[in-house]
Amino acid sequence: MDATAPEKSQDPDDERVLMGTRISEGHQNYVLMYNMLTGIRIAVSRVTAKIDRPITDEDYVAAHKLAFDVVGDELTPGAKYDFKFKDYAPWVFRNLREKFGVDPADYLISLTSKYILSELGSPGKSGSFFYYSKDYRFIIKTIHYTEHKFMRKILKEYHQHICDNPDTLLCRYYGLHRVKLPHGKKIHFVVMSNVFPPSKDIHETYDLKGSTLGRLLPEEEIRKNPFAVMKDLNWEKRQRKLKLGPQKRKLFIGQLVRDVTLLSQLNIMDYSLLIGVHDMLRGNKDGIRDTTLQTFQPDTKSVQRRNTLMNRRKSKAQVVRKAIAEANPDKLDVSKLPEETQERRNCVFYADEGGLQGTDEGDRPLPVLYSLGIIDILTPYDMKKKSEHVYKSLTQDKNAISAVKPTQYGRRFLEFMAVAVLEHNEDIPHEYKLKSRAKHFFRH
Repeated sequence: MDATAPEKSQDPDDERVLMGTRISEGHQNYVLMYNMLTGIRIAVSRVTAKIDRPITDEDYVAAHKLAFDVVGDELTPGAKYDFKFKDYAPWVFRNLREKFGVDPADYLISLTSKYILSELGSPGKSGSFFYYSKDYRFIIKTIHYTEHKFMRKILKEYHQHICDNPDTLLCRYYGLHRVKLPHGKKIHFVVMSNVFPPSKDIHETYDLKGSTLGRLLPEEEIRKNPFAVMKDLNWEKRQRKLKLGPQKRKLFIGQLVRDVTLLSQLNIMDYSLLIGVHDMLRGNKDGIRDTTLQTFQPDTKSVQRRNTLMNRRKSKAQVVRKAIAEANPDKLDVSKLPEETQERRNCVFYADEGGLQGTDEGDRPLPVLYSLGIIDILTPYDMKKKSEHVYKSLTQDKNAISAVKPTQYGRRFLEFMAVAVLEHNEDIPHEYKLKSRAKHFFRH
């Protein structure tokens, strides 16, 4: 799956260094990205063109195969390579995009125009890599085959949960796909929503699991990169709190409990609450996104002109391959990012300028905007995680480690959010009784 690794290298360390933050150096990733986007464009166009109908049980397990040949029209956006593409549960994801308020034409234009590469990498240790759409709204993330398989297994329950909880904090998945390159591995990937708003600098980012062991990003790392993703112990050491008044606090905890209940029922653990903090008084004057976002657009026309001048006769496909190899990422023009998008307005947690504005105990607005989302929800408590739990329990506090049973993980996660994350929580034990009644949430 690790398409970032050089083909001949068998050393896992070689694969690791080319992941995440090193994307822009591996030109074969550009080719892979083009193939992904071409597949998405054709697959989504095909399902969108059909008359809507109710979802059936067969739709959850459906998989449509598409084969692409090298095409010669350099003006057509997308890949110019031979590859195979698989589109999973297209009707279900079409329905999910509708539920989330994503316009199909908008979705395709956003994904298949300019491409943005992130230098931020994944908050987790998954080894996945990310691409962002041109307007920073959508993320393409490669996933392991086990995650892909698990997602297909839980898709029906996830879909039903979205129907019942339009304001869910869970990852918003828009598509599940697979690309197979000639003589290459099968690469599985998802398209999902970016938790962070397109038009706001994120001044601090935290990935919170409610676990304390190993959950600290060292200060020297933060000094090197002030916008690095911090963890639970950084949150506590910096004495950070979510400032949400009674009204928003009730919405947040209520949705969190419903989401965590589902994750526990599906035997899922190791997820996090991703929190992005935007200081409204600082605004965008730091230009954070100017330094962390890059665009990639191969200049096929200049290569074609050069070839013509030198009397070289090359196919258009060869021209595009050469252009991709020569392309350099350019800085993103942040002015082109949208101020607000429809799918964010539809959700209560993204409705305040793309996020959730902080409030005081009188429900009056505060100058802070939060971006909140539960991420990494495709890890089941399987034999691998059970073994990790047993192994780590021998030398560490078995209740503090990350790998614990889903019900225990969920209870600990909710307690941490109520006690350590929220500034005021006096009304929470009263209403939700997270400690004494947590089991109730996992039974129903």
